Amino acid sequence: MSNTQKAFHEKLSQCLCPPGDGVFTVNTAKERKDALRTKLYGQTDNVDVLWKESLETLADSEHKAVILGISSDCGGGILRGANWGPLFLRSTLIDQQPQARAFDLGDVRVIPHLLHDKYLNDATITNCQKALYADENSEYHVSPLSITEDVCDGFYANYPEKGIFGIGGDHSISYPLTKAYLKAKRDAGKRTAIIHFDAHTDLLVERLGIDLCFGSWCTHILEYLPAPRNLIQFGIRSSGKPKQHWEDTFGVKQHWAHEIIERGAKAVAEEVIAQLKADNVDELYVSFDIDALDESFASATGTPEAGGLTPEHALDILVALADEFPITGADMMEIAPFTDSSLIGQTSSETTLREGAKISAFLINAMNK
Repeated sequence: MSNTQKAFHEKLSQCLCPPGDGVFTVNTAKERKDALRTKLYGQTDNVDVLWKESLETLADSEHKAVILGISSDCGGGILRGANWGPLFLRSTLIDQQPQARAFDLGDVRVIPHLLHDKYLNDATITNCQKALYADENSEYHVSPLSITEDVCDGFYANYPEKGIFGIGGDHSISYPLTKAYLKAKRDAGKRTAIIHFDAHTDLLVERLGIDLCFGSWCTHILEYLPAPRNLIQFGIRSSGKPKQHWEDTFGVKQHWAHEIIERGAKAVAEEVIAQLKADNVDELYVSFDIDALDESFASATGTPEAGGLTPEHALDILVALADEFPITGADMMEIAPFTDSSLIGQTSSETTLREGAKISAFLINAMNK
């Protein structure tokens, strides 16, 4: 192992924690965490040691897909609870999609009140470094978005042939995940596109004075794309402005939910493939907000919306894209297992997790190709 990799692995051991442990609550959820530990490691004791030992095998792992959990919902703000997503989705993947295999890097260590280090003063950063790392002079970041970007930058520098599958958390987390990905691919001479499934555009400049949040992250990664049109959005239907406003203002390409339902997913996918080929795109990153699906399939999320896509719509598009382009990065966001806002009574967090796991499994398998 090179000195650079040794330094990176030391950072991982400090800034991350074992899978499922990233969610920070007064109720430690010991039973749920122990259940996941047993599935992953066959035991519940000494998991910290087993996890750190597993990090040393990352270079030799046969899997190109590498899971990173980010249990933060501080960048959300409607209904909270997506911080439980990484713990619950991992368990569902193991139980329901065992063929989807990936190396599990663990979870980002999250102080639940923080978002990004740029919003903190020096005294707060020092106090948080002391709390996280027992070192008030630590060089490591303390906020989940800052830690995620730093870890992903190091990951792509040391393991350029592998890709991160991020599990959130609210959608602000996709800002550091996609930014690190786009920077690394640009430096490698690769032309990329972001495939974004969502009920919402996430194209605000800021929300209540905060520029990095679940409703604005897309705006702030446009500069890292080869062109704004390489952000392609599917499933949009909840917006205060018409489609033309977003496309004209930002230069992105949108396919609203009603268009996909009316035209058919395969017809829309063919149009997108033609665009990507014309733009000479080499690789794709897929960011999937679970609320892209209709609320009958995804009610356990902060902002469920009617009139959305079916899982079949989403998978038809993803299958078509994956047949033409390598998917080398992806994430699944906004699953909030304890937040089922459905009034129908026929949906539940189990339904949301099941459909989220199906799509996550497809993405993981695509990344492993």
